[in-house]
Amino acid sequence: MREIFTEIFENQPLDPMESARRGGRPSLRKRFYERAHVVETDAGGGAQVLLDGKPVKTPARQALAAPTRQLADAIAAEWDAQKDVIDPASMPLTRLANAAIDGVRNARAPVAEEIANYFGTDLLCYRAGAPAALVNMQSAAWDPVLAWVREQFGARFVLVQGVVHVPQPREAIDAMRAAIPEDAWRLAAVSSITTLTGSALLALAVAYDAIEPGAAWDAAHVDEDWQMSQWGKDDLALERRAFREAEFRAAVTVLRHTR
Repeated sequence: MREIFTEIFENQPLDPMESARRGGRPSLRKRFYERAHVVETDAGGGAQVLLDGKPVKTPARQALAAPTRQLADAIAAEWDAQKDVIDPASMPLTRLANAAIDGVRNARAPVAEEIANYFGTDLLCYRAGAPAALVNMQSAAWDPVLAWVREQFGARFVLVQGVVHVPQPREAIDAMRAAIPEDAWRLAAVSSITTLTGSALLALAVAYDAIEPGAAWDAAHVDEDWQMSQWGKDDLALERRAFREAEFRAAVTVLRHTR
């Protein structure tokens, strides 16, 4: 069974663009189970995912178990949604669960530090000088998050015009570092959102319910949307964004069910 899960989740390119670069669609394993369901565990209201009554294992042979029944149900739903084959690209929540269990759980400090590194060059701090319409779009999407950061944590970040790096105040970075969650599942979700959006501040705003997830996702793509409004849609970029948004939504699901 371990070899099956290793094959499914470790040896396939997930990004559609990466799959194309490797020469077409990945080889997908046929669905080998009738149904996915969950059973509650003894500790803390969590639950484990089963396939036909057999425990699902992560690639590192850990039990695929979530800290809440709602989250386990959402993971099981991904398995039930698979049709003739198992496509890991359509299972972002399971992949994030694997990462939380196999990776983040035993490496919380390094993962938190990776998130903290974004504070020094956060997307929300680097602004366009022109045109005025783009400047206004950035301000409308990003200023409320920075205002929340100031009010909630006393962290004041420096806004930069252009892309030349300007150091951020150490006090602001330290204040936001302390806000990074310690729980492995929430930490994995915040790490994922940070990477997907380029902004640890946006990720924490989502984690603390300071911004609606949809608004956060839109805020992360202000520049890209502006470019497409001027030069036309980029279908490949939109396809890749859709794939990344599914990753984002999986992280949001983890945050929602681990409050």
